Amino acid sequence: MLAACLLTSYALPSSAAHAADTYTAKVYANSLNVRSEPAASAAITGSLAGGAVVTVTDEQHGWLKVRAGSVSGWVAGYYLKRTSGAASAGTTSSANTTVKTSSASSGTAVVTASSLRIRGGPGTSYEVVGSLQSGNAVTILLRQNGWSRIRTAGGTVGWVSTQYLAGGSVPNISTASSNAQSGSVVRKSGTIRGKLIVVDPGHGGSDPGMLGTTYDTMEKDLTLQTSLYLRDYLTAKGARVELTRTRGDQKPALSRRVQIGTQLGADAFVSIHYNSSPKNVSGTLTFFYSELNDLRLARAIETRLGAGTGLRSNGLSFGNYHILRENPLPAALIELGFLSNPYDESIVRKAAYQRKAAQAVAEGLADYFNN
Repeated sequence: MLAACLLTSYALPSSAAHAADTYTAKVYANSLNVRSEPAASAAITGSLAGGAVVTVTDEQHGWLKVRAGSVSGWVAGYYLKRTSGAASAGTTSSANTTVKTSSASSGTAVVTASSLRIRGGPGTSYEVVGSLQSGNAVTILLRQNGWSRIRTAGGTVGWVSTQYLAGGSVPNISTASSNAQSGSVVRKSGTIRGKLIVVDPGHGGSDPGMLGTTYDTMEKDLTLQTSLYLRDYLTAKGARVELTRTRGDQKPALSRRVQIGTQLGADAFVSIHYNSSPKNVSGTLTFFYSELNDLRLARAIETRLGAGTGLRSNGLSFGNYHILRENPLPAALIELGFLSNPYDESIVRKAAYQRKAAQAVAEGLADYFNN
């Protein structure tokens, strides 16, 4: 049995966590729908005009909870720009999004369609954040499954369909699990002795996260237990580990979770989550934000998850989440199965799977520090 170590908890009480993450922001859209829940399919409860100033009180998976006068609810986060609260070091702001400064290799391309929509993520289900016309030049930051993350001449960052671009050469990320499905052998990982890793069990306290559709499994319980297993595996490898929360009743603010790593001068940050979707999907998914800071870490972890946990890996994906976007450390957010899928939920709620997933993440971190 792996020896567990007692760690100092830096999590804020749930009563203080909410206020600590509150800030004001400005709407950068002609009109912005306010919804009852953090989802594009949720009911519209109101709207905000362009230039409106709102108070942001919460964030879930790229959606922000806001209030402005009598209007309150959830809006897509990429339509807001923070106007109060210092941004993290190493970030720059544009009208539609906040992007970590990156010197990752990029290429220039030209739009070939008469009109091309820019979306907030790599797919048609994401909301439109801008548009381009034929002949417009863009900088390609990343390519993923037929979509390209681009930066326009005006500084807008978003995703467009690659088929309507000509030129450009950048890294291409596949959502298929590279090593596991190609038959290549994953090398034995090394040690990470002395490295300081912050492990973030998602949600907590009054925020249960996702709820299982078959067994009513609470995400906050799974993330904490998996994180404790991950702590033990990393400690056994000689790493130092700090958890953003160590109890089920704790709910540190997103900003506080990031702050723990920066205050301690940690070497990496990993946030543990379990997923949900209205579609019948299964498996794990590993998110990154910065191609320069996060991508190599995310790829190392995804490779290990793809090598065998009992669930298939859905590969890598760009994630515009506070915990990644505002984090100056190499960071990854890992979804370890879909609680909306009866098969996944029946597996992930078992300790055997949680230990296997935690071990894969630990091996991925070791690969990252030894490459």
